[in-house]
Amino acid sequence: MESGKKMGYSAEIYQEAEKAMELRRLNSEEQLNIRRKNLFSRCPRAAEIENLIARTSIAAAKAVFGGANIKTELAKLKDSNLALQKELSDILKSYGLPENHLEQWYNCDKCRDTGYIDGKMCSCMKKLMREMAYENLNKMTPLALSDFDSFSLDYYSKEVTQNARCSPYTKMTDVLGFCKKYAKLFNETSNSLLFQGPPGLGKTHLSLAIAREVIDKGYGVVYVSAPAIITKIENEHFDIRNQDKTTESIVTECDLLIIDDLGTEFVTKFSISTVYNIINTRMIESKPTIISTNLTLTELQAYYNSRIISRIIGMLDRVEFAGTDIRQIKRRLRQS
Repeated sequence: MESGKKMGYSAEIYQEAEKAMELRRLNSEEQLNIRRKNLFSRCPRAAEIENLIARTSIAAAKAVFGGANIKTELAKLKDSNLALQKELSDILKSYGLPENHLEQWYNCDKCRDTGYIDGKMCSCMKKLMREMAYENLNKMTPLALSDFDSFSLDYYSKEVTQNARCSPYTKMTDVLGFCKKYAKLFNETSNSLLFQGPPGLGKTHLSLAIAREVIDKGYGVVYVSAPAIITKIENEHFDIRNQDKTTESIVTECDLLIIDDLGTEFVTKFSISTVYNIINTRMIESKPTIISTNLTLTELQAYYNSRIISRIIGMLDRVEFAGTDIRQIKRRLRQS
């Protein structure tokens, strides 16, 4: 990815990151003032030296425009400046302080906490936004942020039922391996996925685990439930008092969009149009999307029109989940 490219984060994350960088700069300035005040209270001579060094700079400028023997005058000022710097350095050493004690200390020396280097986004700014995306993702989901390590296969039966090619355990072992590989190799051209299966089989957990790794790779991820995102876009669309109309553009522009629980939203002409626009736009721009649903393809066809279904079938690779609702299994285990 280009270092200066906006990676699909929401406008709120960019604004929060800019404010955080500004706070870092202000904090470093405040810490410098504290260090200076403490040293000068203990050693007034250090303050005098700083003032004298500042004066030599002014004297050098005057010498250039004063018409005197510039070369001789500048040489004297240079010698004086070096002597003062040496004395100040000795003072710092005598107090056990580093040579840069009276300089501003930045969190990132490369960009000096501005977040940008020559107009390109600094790695520290990217890292900060990734951390904020983590926090926002955690707030937006009903679960704690999931990872692959916490996904347990113990709840999937190893019994092969009639008409099944393999046991749920074997099937979900393959699904887990597939999701790990997808996250590890994710890039802007990765395929889109359709997580399909009854409730409680781990679709949300694994989609969140993918989101976590993809965020770690530096990409912008938006994770939303279908009902929540449609409601938000609808409110922005019809509320003339709301000036923020960015949600639809955010979900169409981010590097990876994950839509959870497609088919649980209240189906209207607006919701159908919104779902189509999001999926179609991302398909045209070849942007990866992961959609999870509890519905079968037949049930999806009953919910949506043929245009949406053709996009879903044509755009997304199906990942079928198998097993028994894990939440019910855990509930029975707790009660036993």
